Amino acid sequence: MTKSGFAAGQLKSLIERIERLEEERTALSADIREVYSEAKGQGFDTKVMRQVVRLRKLDTADRQEQDAVLELYLGALGMA
Repeated sequence: MTKSGFAAGQLKSLIERIERLEEERTALSADIREVYSEAKGQGFDTKVMRQVVRLRKLDTADRQEQDAVLELYLGALGMA
């Protein structure tokens, strides 16, 4: 097989893997939307839930830094 043939085969394989992963991501996104919809139906505030999920991804130091900056901004605006 020539170099270009090998590269073409490799490229095709990579593209196909990306396509499969994109399909999985689409399916997972639909599943996540369904869970949020279920939570909303049970009376939970989904905006707050999304914030909690985002915050849980942060390590403690990053979360504390964000909290400190938020408090600083709120204080500067007279909202603290």
